Order: sequence, then C-alpha cells, then structure tokens
Amino acid sequence: MASGTKSRSGGSKGSKGKGVKSLQKASRSASAVKKPKPWGTIGIIVALVVVAAVVFGYAITKINAANAWKPSDSNKDPSKDISGVVKVDYPNGIHVNATQRVAYDQAPPFGGPHDGVWANCDGMVYANPVRSENMVHMLEHGAVWIAYNPDKVKGADLDKLKAKVTGQDFIAISPYPGLDRPFSLQSWGHQLKLDTPDDERVDEFIKSLKRNTYTFPEPGATCDTIDGFDPTNPPPFNSTPLPPDAVKMDGTGATKATMQNGQEAPPSSPGAPPAGAPVSGASSPPPSTKPSQ
Repeated sequence: MASGTKSRSGGSKGSKGKGVKSLQKASRSASAVKKPKPWGTIGIIVALVVVAAVVFGYAITKINAANAWKPSDSNKDPSKDISGVVKVDYPNGIHVNATQRVAYDQAPPFGGPHDGVWANCDGMVYANPVRSENMVHMLEHGAVWIAYNPDKVKGADLDKLKAKVTGQDFIAISPYPGLDRPFSLQSWGHQLKLDTPDDERVDEFIKSLKRNTYTFPEPGATCDTIDGFDPTNPPPFNSTPLPPDAVKMDGTGATKATMQNGQEAPPSSPGAPPAGAPVSGASSPPPSTKPSQ
C-alpha cells in the first residue's frame, strides 16, 4: 500500500510541474500579445523627421534664391543670370544743360550723356512722362527706373508696378510714350524689357542692380531733390524730332558741369560767380602744363 501511495503522489507532483510550466508559457505569450511594437509612435517620429527635412530644405532654397541676386565680391553683377537683360558700357560724367537734348541710342535710355541735374528717385511715382536727360542722371546714382507705355500698362498691372516703387529708395516710375514693350527696367548700363509685372525677373533686376556699387559710377550719390528739378512739376518728356545740335553719345556737343566732391555743383544764384571760378582777390593758380585727356 505504501509503495502505491508513493507512486501516486509522485505522479501528482509531475502533473503540477507541467501545469506550472504551461502557465508560465501562457503568461509569456500573453505578455507578448499585450506589448505590441509602437508602430504608431515610430510613424509619427518618421513623419516629423521628413517634415523637418522638407522645411529646412525649403528654407535653404529660399535663402539661396535670395542670395542669388545679392551683389557680392564673388558675384558683382547678378543680372548676368537674368534672361533678357541688355548691357552696354557707357562713359559717365558727361553732362548737358537744361536746354540740350541727347541723341540716345536706346529707348528708354539707360546711360550716356545726361542733364547735370538728376530726377528725384526716392520712391517717386511720376504721373506724366519726364525728360529723359534727367532720368538718366539718377541711374548714374544707382537708381532703377521703371518706364511703362501708358497705352499698354493700365489698371491692376500699373498698380503692381507702382507698388514696387512707392515707399522705396533709389527707384522711380514714369510713363514713356511709344515704348515698344509694355514696360522696361533701367539701371546704369542695364535694361530689361518685359510684358507682365508678375514676371519674377522684375524683382530679380531690382535686387541685382539697385544701388549695386559694382555697376554704377557714383556710389554715395543721393536721390534727393536739388535746385533745378521740381518733382511736382518735372521737365516734360520731349518726343519731337532731335535738333541738329543734339549731343551725341560720345559726348560731342555736351557742356561740362563743375564737380564738387563727385557731384555736380548746384545752379548758381543770380549775380554769383560761376561754380569753380576763383574768388575775387584770390590768386589764380598757374596754368596746367598737363596734356588734356
């Protein structure tokens, strides 16, 4: 009897051991089911990384795009990369008086002889066409001139162009009768004719060339009004045939304005000696023996 009882007791212990192992295995299986991999969290993290990369890439692209039109020592004239820009090298400092006209080689002109008095170019929106000889002088100071054909640019398109000028410095806009395209952008030695103000090249031209010290002759010059030019009643555009004595592009026939610190001397007041003339009682310097240039 004792041996039989012992045998049954041992069998019971074996069954209990197997049951415990089964429970442990089931518990581990249940734990595995209860703790799935956090795919949702991983997906969110991946999405955030992708979004951050896109935003960062977009920001870098925008910065590079802006810098593409910013003059620098390594890129002195960014306008060279703007399709359609015409570039001409003109001599500077050739001046005419208020009654003279210049036989310009371009329409609108963007360099060459010009009036000794410049047009105001601090965000000026001229309602009427302005004398070209005054407008060209402001280009020599680093300004941009937007000229438009009043028969082709009106309404919303004209408002868009004016918005690029109003409140800005070193830029002006005026009608230009007979212009062969809707509008044209001028800086000293540069021109770009376009058809729509929505063209991205408008802003590219302005960013590249307005006050670009590498491309205009008189860095530090002003756009402020001086005596001899009334921005509320500027000298009118002259479309009549050129007179025989019109000043040529090489300066033939031009007057010579006296310069003071790189700028033209303002018109003399009545009774005053001409600018640059020796003061009464002062000794005159001996004549120069240096050959004329």
